[in-house]
Amino acid sequence: MAILDILNYPDPRLHTIAKPVKEVSAAIKRLIDDMAETMYAAPGIGLAATQVNQHIQLIVIDTSETKDDLLVLINPKITEKSGQQDYEEGCLSVPGVYESVTRAESIAVVALNKNGQEFTIRVEGLLSVCIQHEMDHLLGKVFVDYLSPLKRNRIKTKMVKLQRDR
Repeated sequence: MAILDILNYPDPRLHTIAKPVKEVSAAIKRLIDDMAETMYAAPGIGLAATQVNQHIQLIVIDTSETKDDLLVLINPKITEKSGQQDYEEGCLSVPGVYESVTRAESIAVVALNKNGQEFTIRVEGLLSVCIQHEMDHLLGKVFVDYLSPLKRNRIKTKMVKLQRDR
């Protein structure tokens, strides 16, 4: 397994729309393992393939306290949404920035698991927010895209300065 480089906002590659996974191959399973290791090391609770410059519909998530409950979503689709919740979100691609975003309170998602088998889950709360956040990455959206242009520009300036100062 390997720790992958995470793209940082405002990298234009974060706005690439991910393509569906055609086959859950050995290479995809290796990428899942590498993404999980990267997410845990960061540390984070979710990571989309887009964030590691792999533009396919693949997400890994683990919102458990013990970090031993990995959820893999391949080609995820939201089939139901209800309610609304505001949640302060952060992102491994926008380190150190936390802002409130409004999302659906509960969702149903159909996806493939690590073995290529289709399943459906119904979730709410933090896991619902996390799945919606990571699915946005697959659509080329970063959570700061929900913010006002003024806040977004401040964050962009801060991120560019951080990268320049490294």
